Amino acid sequence: MNPSNPSFLLNALHWRYATKVFDAHQAIPAEVWAALETALVLTPTSYGLQPYQFLIVQDPAKRAALLPHSWNQKQVVDAARLVVFTARTEMTAADVAKLIARISEVRGVPVESLNFYRDLMLGDIVNGPRGKVAHEWAARQGYIALGNLMTSAAVLGVDACPLEGINPVEYDKILGLAGTGYKTVVACALGYRAASDKYASLAKVRYEPAALFRVV
Repeated sequence: MNPSNPSFLLNALHWRYATKVFDAHQAIPAEVWAALETALVLTPTSYGLQPYQFLIVQDPAKRAALLPHSWNQKQVVDAARLVVFTARTEMTAADVAKLIARISEVRGVPVESLNFYRDLMLGDIVNGPRGKVAHEWAARQGYIALGNLMTSAAVLGVDACPLEGINPVEYDKILGLAGTGYKTVVACALGYRAASDKYASLAKVRYEPAALFRVV
């Protein structure tokens, strides 16, 4: 089917669901996973600051340690991939300088030409009111990435389950995040549904569009 056909997207979104039981023996092909990683990299963020890191937890021992701090949701240990979304605890002038340097490098423009943009970011997310709630702001950017990942996975026929039922403090301890400048926000398990997952065949329950949209 032509990807530009609306049915291509809608079929993928109707197909996906929060997978409860993964086939623990089916891996995600390397080229598919590479595309999903790139989708995360391409996620839009405020100012383009990308105030997060994605931890791909592959160590079985770490996954097992995370399980009791995840409401014992078996997706944590059975999914082919487990991504933990972490967000910056604060935003600093160094973060802004890093982005400015990257823009200069990629676009081939002098750093000095970006002074207005630099000062705009410093006055908002570093020294401004939002600087006081930088972690909450960064966490919201992480959720944009989570949504992008799940939609991209559905388009590629990969199952996913977002995991908010986790204890971020315990995740931080197990994943060694103390002193890194990042804290756990949410997680997402990815792989392929098991034939035994009864939720795969259940009708998707959503409100009618009229209940969710208003033209103002």
